[in-house]
Amino acid sequence: MVFSSSVFLLVFLPLVLVAYFVIPSRAAKNCLLLLASLVFYAWGEPTYIVLMVVSIIANWLFGVLIDRANKDGQRKLLLVVDLVVNLALLCYFKYEGFIAENINALVGFEAIPDLNLPLPIGISFYTLQAVSYIVDVYRREVPAQRNLVYLGMYIAMFPQLVAGPIVRYSTIQEQVLHRKETLKGFCSGMRLFCVGFAKKVLLANVVAILATKMLQLGGTEIGFVGAWAGLIAYTFQIFFDFAGYSDMAIGLGKMFGFQYLRNFNYPYLSKNATEFWRRWHISLSTFFRDYVYIPLGGSRVTTKRWVFNIGVVWALTGLWHGAAWNFILWGLFYGVMLVLEKQVILKHVRKLPNALQHLYGIVIFMFGWLLFWVEDMGDLGNYLLAMFGAFGISGSSTPWELTAWEYVPVFLVCAIASTPIVPWIRAKLVAWAEGRTLTNFLEVDLPNEKHYETDGLCELNYDASKIVAKSRLLTVEFVALLADLALLLMLLISIGSVVSGSFNPFIYFRF
Repeated sequence: MVFSSSVFLLVFLPLVLVAYFVIPSRAAKNCLLLLASLVFYAWGEPTYIVLMVVSIIANWLFGVLIDRANKDGQRKLLLVVDLVVNLALLCYFKYEGFIAENINALVGFEAIPDLNLPLPIGISFYTLQAVSYIVDVYRREVPAQRNLVYLGMYIAMFPQLVAGPIVRYSTIQEQVLHRKETLKGFCSGMRLFCVGFAKKVLLANVVAILATKMLQLGGTEIGFVGAWAGLIAYTFQIFFDFAGYSDMAIGLGKMFGFQYLRNFNYPYLSKNATEFWRRWHISLSTFFRDYVYIPLGGSRVTTKRWVFNIGVVWALTGLWHGAAWNFILWGLFYGVMLVLEKQVILKHVRKLPNALQHLYGIVIFMFGWLLFWVEDMGDLGNYLLAMFGAFGISGSSTPWELTAWEYVPVFLVCAIASTPIVPWIRAKLVAWAEGRTLTNFLEVDLPNEKHYETDGLCELNYDASKIVAKSRLLTVEFVALLADLALLLMLLISIGSVVSGSFNPFIYFRF
């Protein structure tokens, strides 16, 4: 089951919400969320629910044993065994076919049978959550959760089960028993869910049609225009699909009283690869930073060792995304870029005007998406040639056959929606109502690395006592009402699109 499905929107979610708020006790609510999460997961993959349950029980048991053990050697051994169990399950189901295919190609015969195992949806996400929990227990940063149901709820929680964000146990540790559900929090979550849902259905799904078409036709047929249009479409598709799904997950968490951290912070504003990975999929980049990069020594080592650490982190980051060489190449591309930027490039790029710095950032992440998108290396070569005009303006197609021109208005909407223009308008309105000047919006009002809370993310927050005139207060309240009506309209249109059976790809199946 996925969020952008009729079953989830019209049946599953309403029933779970009603049951959740009818049940009085915290323990019963947690049991309901675990049961609902297991049903959510089993809906499309009833067989793999066993894998989920095994993961929950194993990590609960090892967490308790590590917490109880007093000797460092025992604790380290238990940690290693648990990590082996988690990573072995992930590798078996996600990489068995990839390993078999490459080894068999290398030796020239079938040395390892390819079992063609279907990938359990979300296994990469809930495995990393389990690993972060166990490591934090080992580090004594959090106590082990003694209640199997509560840990199961954390690992299997349906809002972030399929596509993240990767929620650390330390983030919701106190919320397991002491979270507070409020009308304000529910409405805030509903607003964020509506925004994410619209990103997914009204933007990502629309540009996905063009991206899919251009990729299927290939470089020789689409030429310069088609290649760039397809890559631009995919660049917007993957952002609004993934960021939209994260917004929906965070919004759903808020409805149930959980406060997850933000996962995207306007990544397409980035001026370089380093900044991009501080803004894109924040929960993943911080996971690899805290559980791989820093334990390897981070940057407080020799230059050679630091380059090695970067290489390991980004090879794993690429491989985590999928069992294919293009993902590994994509990861290594960013590893190389981050090394080059720190050693050479950034000191020159930062001397350029902001517009040129931003252009440099766009070139970096768009080329990265090209590597991420095109799996076949031969197709990748043709696509690159097409982007540089090797097959003419439109290849073997006419401009009208490509239909790229039809998506120009959508591209403009996507470009605007990739910026913080809406938060800026909200902040500008509140500043006007309070009789002050809005300054340093990008530095002050947008989240930074130490502040990724999502309170007020889709709300018009203001203090009525600070507003200088009643007429301005009425204006702010009227705008807030109009914004909620607009969100309701977007929700209805998005639901209508899903119910009508419009193109609705799900790119997380291979993650």
